[in-house]
Amino acid sequence: MKIEYIHEPTDLQCGQAVLAMVLGIPVEQVSADLGNERETTLKEMRSYFESHGASMSAERKQAQTKADLPDLALLSLETPRCWHWSLYADGVFYDPEHGVLDDFPECSRKYYWTLEYK
Repeated sequence: MKIEYIHEPTDLQCGQAVLAMVLGIPVEQVSADLGNERETTLKEMRSYFESHGASMSAERKQAQTKADLPDLALLSLETPRCWHWSLYADGVFYDPEHGVLDDFPECSRKYYWTLEYK
């Protein structure tokens, strides 16, 4: 899957940026559709993905290393500053705050949900 990196427009819009990257739509559209320019909830993430033809696993799993991750995953990371949404696709981390990375950004706990989108 080809991902175009999107930096979060504000410190609170990591979820909107992840949704926009996966779905290939402008982050401003995601914020407008959600009516939310602040933190997104898991329920909002799931609902928005599903309304745009993506599926998200029901079960949250914990990762220790990137080898634990599926090809496409929504990440929930406990960073030093806050809980944070991020994206993993085909061996690359697309983090709305920290950029395009080869490994997880600094974080204590790492959870993920498998995503499917064509």
